[in-house]
Amino acid sequence: MVGGHHSGPFGAALVISVAAPAVDGRATEAARRALAAALKVRRSAVVLRRGAASRDKLFAVTSPGDDGLASRIAELRDSGAR
Repeated sequence: MVGGHHSGPFGAALVISVAAPAVDGRATEAARRALAAALKVRRSAVVLRRGAASRDKLFAVTSPGDDGLASRIAELRDSGAR
């Protein structure tokens, strides 16, 4: 599930909740896939920058052109879903 926000070590953070175990990068990959799906971008557009072994992760999202990515992030952040 993707939605809501909290203050993390990297600043304001979008909450991503996954059921995958934190073993062999499975939870990180599940979070990356969930974020890509929620933002409607290709999985390859979401890259982990920091936090491979941490609960708090920093992902970079690339998207060509103005396709509403910023508004989708704001919508998820403000949704309060957890």
